[in-house]
Amino acid sequence: MSVLERVRPEPPVTTRREPRVTDEHGRRIRAAELAWRYLVLLAVLALTVGPFLWQLSTSLKGPTEDIYSSPPAFLPAHPTLHNYARVADTIPVWDYALNSLRVAAASVVTNCVGSALAGYALARLRYRGRRVATLVFVLAMLVPVEGIVIAQFTTMRELGLNNTLVGVVLPGAIGAMNVLLMRNAFRGLPYEIEEAAYVDGANVWQRFLRVALPSVKGTLAVVAIFAFMGAWDDFLWPLIVLSDPSKFTLTIGLNYLHGTFANDERLVAAGTVIAVAPLIALFACLQRYFFRGVGEGAIKG
Repeated sequence: MSVLERVRPEPPVTTRREPRVTDEHGRRIRAAELAWRYLVLLAVLALTVGPFLWQLSTSLKGPTEDIYSSPPAFLPAHPTLHNYARVADTIPVWDYALNSLRVAAASVVTNCVGSALAGYALARLRYRGRRVATLVFVLAMLVPVEGIVIAQFTTMRELGLNNTLVGVVLPGAIGAMNVLLMRNAFRGLPYEIEEAAYVDGANVWQRFLRVALPSVKGTLAVVAIFAFMGAWDDFLWPLIVLSDPSKFTLTIGLNYLHGTFANDERLVAAGTVIAVAPLIALFACLQRYFFRGVGEGAIKG
């Protein structure tokens, strides 16, 4: 045996460590607590997603399948899209969906633009009465929609906007909650950034468009999602202001479907899926910005 072989050190013995599950503070989570958390999450998931999945399953079932069987059959035996074709043949669902899309798109544009401008004015500009204006937006959130619907209808009638899609959009063009969301997002930005832009000669509009607005894209996405959902799902106000069937939104059209075919739950389920699908698509496209809105105002180096 050579000298090098005699003095060669033994390889260190590596002990295999069990993987640890920790929380956001680095504390270890016990197995029982972790199991309890997963049970709660599964229960919440079943309560929130379960009804939609059941509606989707019902819409795919054929006329020969019993949707009231016991125990209930969650998966359709012979999936079919015939129910969706029947909905389109029964009511002009695509025309209603196009009207809802126009209303929702206009609501998104007006809310994003108006809320961004108002939120920036409340958060950054210095003028007399700024706190009073903020308090007015807070108080506006406390007023129920049912309490002002008559005043809104009278206003639209005086303006000649009854039975128009503009009359549907106008009362919800700028939401008070969206303004406060944008205000809080702008307040989270450091003043030093705008001060540096002011020293470089940027005016108010340039500081708003080039400095502040790009830093609050997450909150702007949240406002867009809330505005789209509120306009797409609204039922009471379009039902009051619209009287021409050719201008009905999707929620009103589906209500007529339910009243005509109350005994055929497959058609109702298919119409519900058609109404919910755009919301899922919108959230899937903007979810990255949606979750970024929680930590808005951070500076990236």
